[in-house]
Amino acid sequence: MAKFNKKKDGGLPPVNTAALPDIVFMLLFFFMVATVMREDTLKITNTLPLANQIEKLDKSKPISYIYIGKPSGNYTSKFGTEARIQLNDDFADVDQIIPFINAERAALREELVPFLTVSLKVDRESNMGIVGDVKQELREANALKINYSTGSGDALSNMDK
Repeated sequence: MAKFNKKKDGGLPPVNTAALPDIVFMLLFFFMVATVMREDTLKITNTLPLANQIEKLDKSKPISYIYIGKPSGNYTSKFGTEARIQLNDDFADVDQIIPFINAERAALREELVPFLTVSLKVDRESNMGIVGDVKQELREANALKINYSTGSGDALSNMDK
């Protein structure tokens, strides 16, 4: 005759992981929607001049920004009060523009390189001499698509100081 044994307690049942992929994709979607791409941290004062005939740049084409203005806040003691160039998050000299443009081109896909636009965000108080130097370096780097960023408003108000 066969003996009947008591069934041992199997402990806790295994965790059901059927909903785990749904939760992972929901979290992924949330972070994709909620994340904001980081902008450059401005270390200069950048009050853009005003213009009334402005056009928006096409965001589907690559844009590199060069900021020109006087150092702001804590940077005044280290860099002085003369207008400086800021490339991405760092101050730069004029001779660093060509390597910056070459690095921007290298980061792009090959078919987008001809569409690279350099946008100059120049403070209204800045000297045009530094802007001329930057434009000369951009010519040498063969970055010929240049845009001047402005604010929207009456252009005559730029004369008021």
